[in-house]
Amino acid sequence: MAKRAANAVPSGGLIDPQKLEIMTALERKVLWLAMWTIHNANHIRDSRDGLKVGGHQASCASLNTIMSALYFDVLRPQDRVAVKPHASPVFHAIQYMMGRQSVDQLQRFRGYGGAQSYPSRTKDADEVDFSTGSVGLGVAMTLFSSMVQDYVRMQHLVQDPERVGESPGRMVALVGDAELDEGNVYEAMLEGWKYDVRNLWWVIDYNRQSLDGVVSDGLFQKIRQFFGTVDWEVVMLKYGKRLERVFAQPGGDTLRNWIDECPNDLYSALTFKGGSGEAGVWRDHLKKDLRGVTGIKAILDDHDDVELHKLMTNLAGQDMEAVLEAFHGVNDDRPRCFIAYTVKGYNTPLAGHKDNHSGLMTPDQMARFKADHGIEDGEEWEPFARAGMDEGTLREFVQVVDFNAPGSRIHKADKVEIPSVLPIRGQKTISTQMAFGSVLHELSRGNSALASRIVTTSPDVTVSTNLGAWVNQRGIFSLDVRNDVFRQEQVASAQKWMRHGGGQHMELGIAENNLFILLASLGLSGPLFGTRLLPVGTLYDPFIARGLDALNYACYQDARFMLVATPSGVTLAPEGGAHQSISTPLIGLGQPGLTSFEPAYADELAQIMRWGFEFMQADDGGSVYLRLSTRSLEQPDRKLDDATVADILAGAYWQVEPGPEAELALVYSGAVAPEVLAAYAEMADDIPGLGVLAVPSVDRLYHGWQKSLRGRNGSGPGSSHVEKVLSKLAPGASLVTAQDGHPATLSWLGSATGRRVYPLGVTGFGQSGDIPDVYAHYGIDTASIVDMAATACLGR
Repeated sequence: MAKRAANAVPSGGLIDPQKLEIMTALERKVLWLAMWTIHNANHIRDSRDGLKVGGHQASCASLNTIMSALYFDVLRPQDRVAVKPHASPVFHAIQYMMGRQSVDQLQRFRGYGGAQSYPSRTKDADEVDFSTGSVGLGVAMTLFSSMVQDYVRMQHLVQDPERVGESPGRMVALVGDAELDEGNVYEAMLEGWKYDVRNLWWVIDYNRQSLDGVVSDGLFQKIRQFFGTVDWEVVMLKYGKRLERVFAQPGGDTLRNWIDECPNDLYSALTFKGGSGEAGVWRDHLKKDLRGVTGIKAILDDHDDVELHKLMTNLAGQDMEAVLEAFHGVNDDRPRCFIAYTVKGYNTPLAGHKDNHSGLMTPDQMARFKADHGIEDGEEWEPFARAGMDEGTLREFVQVVDFNAPGSRIHKADKVEIPSVLPIRGQKTISTQMAFGSVLHELSRGNSALASRIVTTSPDVTVSTNLGAWVNQRGIFSLDVRNDVFRQEQVASAQKWMRHGGGQHMELGIAENNLFILLASLGLSGPLFGTRLLPVGTLYDPFIARGLDALNYACYQDARFMLVATPSGVTLAPEGGAHQSISTPLIGLGQPGLTSFEPAYADELAQIMRWGFEFMQADDGGSVYLRLSTRSLEQPDRKLDDATVADILAGAYWQVEPGPEAELALVYSGAVAPEVLAAYAEMADDIPGLGVLAVPSVDRLYHGWQKSLRGRNGSGPGSSHVEKVLSKLAPGASLVTAQDGHPATLSWLGSATGRRVYPLGVTGFGQSGDIPDVYAHYGIDTASIVDMAATACLGR
């Protein structure tokens, strides 16, 4: 058993009996540890707040066999798994048995610093591949990660010489059947079909129950059709070996038909009753429904009530031999959907009950469960005790399974060198959106380390977000070569849509969820595949809200990317409310793991982008959100010095320095710069010392202030950038703030230094018009700024 070849399958496709015995013992032990972990958290550990801890014992039990088969026999170190959120305790139990999780973590399950409620890349200690918890997103993450793996391999970016010849990893999602109600799953499947996705397994835990009840009959047929439509191989795992043997007997076909036709809710009810001391319920129904059928009496006579219950609940998803045969039967890289029939709560007192989703075993039920497993007091946390086999044999087997190879499965990728200056073509008048496109265009002309690691993507707005020049130079990623037919036919077009394996743009359909999950996958290429990528994704700013759950998901697992949202605000005036964003600056300010910027000028943007590419690689870094505009502004005639650059990156700088003891300042972010400067010019003679503060990053400014309040890193009150900047004003000076976005974004400035703020911004749905009309309507035009400044002066 000491030989590392645990996932070998004997000829003929049958599983070695000795291995099967070991795997069955491990499966039994995993179930015990998962159930006990949850029970300990809810019934034994001290509770200081009286809240139910939870843990989903029934959901764990339904996937226990499949997960045991995968981790103890099928998976290799390069494979990556998105675990069904509610099966987290099973995952932690398996990792504990492998020596990759501590008993302390299990004892603190769902407690502070313990094993997490749902698998977490950033919070768990046992090397989670993909965070899960927001239903459906982890499933899609495996699909896009498979695409990223193809990208890394096709670009010849595998850095570790020992891994160059390594076979691709399989991206595996363990999916609750109710998760298939999530629309983002099907959006992802369509994108996977376009990109001819490979090495992808989705294992559906088809227990036919959701949070609130039993799922509709015949759902599996629809699932099969969906997956077949996009060219997946569908593998049905319906009946276990025990049932298959009985089906081969006289009357077996009729029994199979009876089970096939049994409604899901009736099957679940009989399963619960049969496991709760009413084992005869199966016999009663079968005698009544199959009376007179040849062979049925013999089948029933061969099984007492307890054995009949075991027979009737012998579904393939909980039959170790059937599961192993199905997984080891795969011999190509086609995407596969395994529909694995299971019983929710299998082998526990909760099995089958429609209310079992959040149910917990009572202390009495756990006592009986403990006795059934032969666990003695004090042995509850022993990883291999009382499993029905010699502990040493099990321990030795687990130590040498492929997945448990020595070392970390999380790769450390080298950092990409960033030039000291990002090139940009100087123009007297330009928008930040055009400036963004210009920076990427200039990078695309060379072959710097930075240019080689940038990957761009967009949900069908590549050209309208100014990625066109980059794509023309670098091409679109595709597993096969497809030339631009328009170019071949000599039809004039500004775009060269060349598709090939060396392309550095991944074009998506119109689905923002897909954008954010692909950005998450690209942004985790370093730890997942050992090669750091610097993804840049573009979309229209208002449509961030469409994919907000997926954006939060990406940030939660510390994926690193640059999100370029443009056009933004009501500045996109003729488009009206459907394309105008209002609250996105607040999203940028409030989203953890995402640092937001809204520069007004091209030179600011170039400095921010350079900082962003560094920040995306920093140990304490994160992702970056650029809120840009299509409004062309006259650029200031200046050369930024180091001090001003530092102020820009810290969040704010004085565009017009205030005079000594100035009593009013105008503060703005983004595209309203011309209105603010025009208001300044109109009021400068009447308001002595009037200053103009540009805020390219409300986010950096705010969090710098918060950090100082908490006294981190030796700082304290008065040390933040915003306090230092505003200290140039008189102590009681007022602030008039303006932004093409919700006015609350800048309103907190008053709290930072005890000043009164008079905020201007947008709080209503968008109107169509030109910029002067729309700005006047929402009160962010020059006249409104002047009027608010007058109000501020009167209010002193």
